[in-house]
Amino acid sequence: MKIGITCYPTYGGSGVVATELGIELAARGHDIHFITYSQPFRLTGREANIHFHEVAVSNYPLFEHPPYDLALATRMAEVAEFYALDLLHVHYAIPHSVSALLARQMLAANGRSLPFITTLHGTDITLVGLDHSYWPITRFGIVESDGVTAISSHLRDRTREAFGVTSEIEVIQNFVNCDVYTRNPELVAAMRPRFAAADERLLVHLSNFRPVKRILDVVQVFARVAAAIPARLMLIGDGPDRSAAEHLALQLKVQDRIHFVGKQDNVNELLPLADLMLMPSEMESFGLAALEAMACSVPSIATRVGGVPELINDGQVGEEPNGLLFEVGDISAMSEAAISLLRDDSRLAAMSKAARKTAQDHFCASRIIPQYESYYERVIARSRSAS
Repeated sequence: MKIGITCYPTYGGSGVVATELGIELAARGHDIHFITYSQPFRLTGREANIHFHEVAVSNYPLFEHPPYDLALATRMAEVAEFYALDLLHVHYAIPHSVSALLARQMLAANGRSLPFITTLHGTDITLVGLDHSYWPITRFGIVESDGVTAISSHLRDRTREAFGVTSEIEVIQNFVNCDVYTRNPELVAAMRPRFAAADERLLVHLSNFRPVKRILDVVQVFARVAAAIPARLMLIGDGPDRSAAEHLALQLKVQDRIHFVGKQDNVNELLPLADLMLMPSEMESFGLAALEAMACSVPSIATRVGGVPELINDGQVGEEPNGLLFEVGDISAMSEAAISLLRDDSRLAAMSKAARKTAQDHFCASRIIPQYESYYERVIARSRSAS
């Protein structure tokens, strides 16, 4: 298939998933065209079967805010026509679904069919879409899509409740390449000494450092862990709360035990170095960072919110625990649990093994990508029969 993909190409879950999806689809022989304002950060530009089309926005003096959504719709239509795309797949509803709708209408006027699928990732529904000024257009974009997917059952149900959507929403969960995200003992032995000594535990957090990720909770939990056992913290990412996190680390006198490594492309090499992931988010529609860590045999201490319980089982359903879940803001319980786990080698090893097994059994790209391919085929067939 020839598939156009539009996403926010920045450091965030929806952009990561969209980019990794394109990479996996291209590896399976599909022709992938990314249409966005800059090259997604996980692309090298050298991947086979992947093409990038930049969306240029005019800075005409009349426009106080350049109309990116209109420029995007135009570029979508141009690329679809020139390369004979079968489908557009847009990630994050605002404004991508509406731009895709405009592109579809532009091509329909010339007798050309171009169905589009919208994948909902979370804040496009739970935060932006619920803003009164965006609610009608968000709902319109969802309803008018030829297909809609959500990354968790929680997000599907939340969308139906918040927007009164009765049409089909296919749940296709996030995924990870289990061959890329894995623990390589030789690589760990070579890289880990840069971040922690042999007698120290290494904790990790990966996010865009926005308030919803509660990175200050990460620092507070770590400070309590570091007071009890030798430990260090690796913070991967950057964003608006980094300065506050640095200030808090100074106040708690743990600044010399924290590595702020910034945005990194090679998170698959960094995550396996850790013993434990901290993800105390206020809301996660899925929890991609935790999944990437789990595939690397690193269990998570996380919050029981959104779609996280669909990924992390803390033993409540009779299975081997692959992580631990707590209420939002319960720093004391998270700290005590982390200390207890990190002191118990056999329990930590069992949980690490269970985390990797969960990723392999349910969330590897080899299991999820065929679900997208099947859905694409159904949407394309439905569109062609309708026209």
